[in-house]
Amino acid sequence: MGAWFHRRALAGPAAWRRGRRRRPAALTTVTRDISHRAPLPAWPGGDSDGDRDGAAGAGAWAQVSGARSHRGPRADRWLAEYFGQTVEIRGDRCGGVDSGLRCGFGSHHGSTIAYVAQTGERTTPAGFRTATRLLGLAARLRLPVLTLIDTPGAAAAPADEAAGTGTAIAQLFVAMASRQVPITSVVIGEGVSGGALALASPDDLWIARDGYLAVTAPELAASILKLDVHDIPQVATWLRLTRPS
Repeated sequence: MGAWFHRRALAGPAAWRRGRRRRPAALTTVTRDISHRAPLPAWPGGDSDGDRDGAAGAGAWAQVSGARSHRGPRADRWLAEYFGQTVEIRGDRCGGVDSGLRCGFGSHHGSTIAYVAQTGERTTPAGFRTATRLLGLAARLRLPVLTLIDTPGAAAAPADEAAGTGTAIAQLFVAMASRQVPITSVVIGEGVSGGALALASPDDLWIARDGYLAVTAPELAASILKLDVHDIPQVATWLRLTRPS
């Protein structure tokens, strides 16, 4: 079950019948035409992470390595290129703050768009609850939403489990599925497990040239299969974590 399968599954049965649609350069998706959705961001200018001598697309493990080897949060560059001005919200209104998740509202060519952006860190329960809060505000204000996905997964330390990681993810899934406004999602780096899927739009999901979406990380899959560390690149191939085409 690789990234290709998840993009199709999240897009719904209609996407299986329709097949691939024309897509912008450096991005791939299966999506329905949604009026009034957030305009799709372009790859940020001056970002050299995606074109390393063409090697990033050479294989599945190279794709995973490319998604991980970036300097600083990709979300900062994407947000800076996309929005002229932003106002952020912080906190889940339960006393928790996730410093690895950015939520707020931004101005794009005169329109206001809500956003949720992961910054390459594991998302905590407070982060998932903050994202759910953002979706509620966007619905009340009838604003489209842009989500930027970049995480190795949900935080799963004992303290995170005690704070309700599973419940927070489930609530965010429900909020995404019952959304009242259009949501556009772009996987800009790693997109691993439920921590990424919880922010993935069911019908407008894109993957940037250095991104990948997977049910689990190759290392964890190798561990589940009781394979050696040297088999991890092969597991990445089995997961079909190749560069979008």
